[in-house]
Amino acid sequence: MLEAPRKGSLTPMTRPGTPIEHWKEVVNDMMKAYKHEMESEAHRIFREAAGHKPKAVLPQTVNPDEETVPGIEHPGSTGVIYCSDRAIANGFSYASAHDWANMGQGAPEVGPIPDALPRPQSIPVPEDSLEYAPTTGVKALREAVANLYNVQYRKGKESKYTYENVCIVPGGRAGLSRVAAVISNVYCAYQIPDYTAYDQVLGAFKRLVPIPTVLDQENHYKMDIKQTKKDIRTQGLSVILASNPRNPTGQVIKGQELDELVALSRESTTLILDEFYSWYIYPEEGEEYGQSISSAEYIKDVNEDSVIIINGLTKNWRLPGWRICWVLGPKNLITALSQSGSFLDGGANHPLQLAAIPMLDPERVQIDKIALQKHFKRKRDHVLKRLYKMGLKVAHPPNSTFYIWLNLESLPAPLNNGLTFFEELLKEKTIVIPGIFFDINPAHRRNLVDSPCHHFVRLSFGPPMKDLDMGLDAIHRVLKKARTHGMKPFGHSYKTSLDGEITEEDHDGING
Repeated sequence: MLEAPRKGSLTPMTRPGTPIEHWKEVVNDMMKAYKHEMESEAHRIFREAAGHKPKAVLPQTVNPDEETVPGIEHPGSTGVIYCSDRAIANGFSYASAHDWANMGQGAPEVGPIPDALPRPQSIPVPEDSLEYAPTTGVKALREAVANLYNVQYRKGKESKYTYENVCIVPGGRAGLSRVAAVISNVYCAYQIPDYTAYDQVLGAFKRLVPIPTVLDQENHYKMDIKQTKKDIRTQGLSVILASNPRNPTGQVIKGQELDELVALSRESTTLILDEFYSWYIYPEEGEEYGQSISSAEYIKDVNEDSVIIINGLTKNWRLPGWRICWVLGPKNLITALSQSGSFLDGGANHPLQLAAIPMLDPERVQIDKIALQKHFKRKRDHVLKRLYKMGLKVAHPPNSTFYIWLNLESLPAPLNNGLTFFEELLKEKTIVIPGIFFDINPAHRRNLVDSPCHHFVRLSFGPPMKDLDMGLDAIHRVLKKARTHGMKPFGHSYKTSLDGEITEEDHDGING
């Protein structure tokens, strides 16, 4: 059974006056934890992947997979590559994806849903669009984004967005990278758990010194604004990075709490808010469909409040393959992002930017938003109901996003940790995401069994209902096997070699 080392117990070695013995006890506890990690086959496979070796725990040997090119350092994967590699080792391929339930995918279903307007099946390609687009994006699309935010969130406010407040980028990660590239040496606060790519962004852009805060399940994973204000004063925090609505917990900061968070931008602090799930808001009884969330509603002056919003067509419009996204913020930020984009990514796809313009019409957006919320709320309720019948109660059901943050601690070992649960479901042709990928830990110094995300997996209800039922059936089979045969069948016999070369197309079959 995997257990974290026992902490806080008073023994003769920890009494005051015996510092040497005390530190021996501390080192012994660390060694015990390390042994526990290495005794798990799922954890060993994870550690053997490039970029995942622990640092500053024990002396490391050279990993030839990471040292083949002098000066190259593996940043570790965001979960997409690792989980796809493991799925491919178990028989997954892009061609046979229909035989698998991908409850790990970080993308919504892209096909038709009830009452939603049809999306383009083909797009025109004017001759001018064969040229490079500006690194800030096509002006007409920037105007459409600004107008949409003004209509949805800036009614009655004197300060309005214009195209000069918008930068079009080729995907959310590109937007994050552009922003990170123009930030100077600062302390950057972030929360655990949160979106997996923040780990690599904070690790790659060394001028952002990461300052973590672990959010408590008991407190509904809420951000402590009062404590954050104190940290700004005492630690000199200059940047706060967060997703809202929150990936992977499915919670959302709104109303007065969001207003207070935005107000921090007036205390010499920049807020970077990832708002990709802003439409995935599920109304409670008596509330209306069609509401959405954005910090733009609480900004006083769009050019003075240092709030950076990242969003795009990927989630809300259900068009992840288009890679058309935007960064919204003060004018002087957009100028800087144009410069960083010129050497980072070169800009977004020109014809698709033109095709996206009519899709940002506010009346069209409202129709699609209501259809999306009704459809995904049905899927959420269906998944939660089936999990509950299996004895897997979700402590805090998602009120936003399309993710369920599932705590496995009630299950017997070794199924009670995310990595082993993930490996067992791969045997059943089902993909989930182990919780440790949402433990934003750029230095990789934390032992896996000590991670606050160790006992969790993220389940996505983004895919179509039939795929969700395939995955839920697989979870049911694993739990039934545990009840019938005990725990001996679990925790071992995982495939580690791949039959054939992994292609880029295979990786694209699993979206993180």
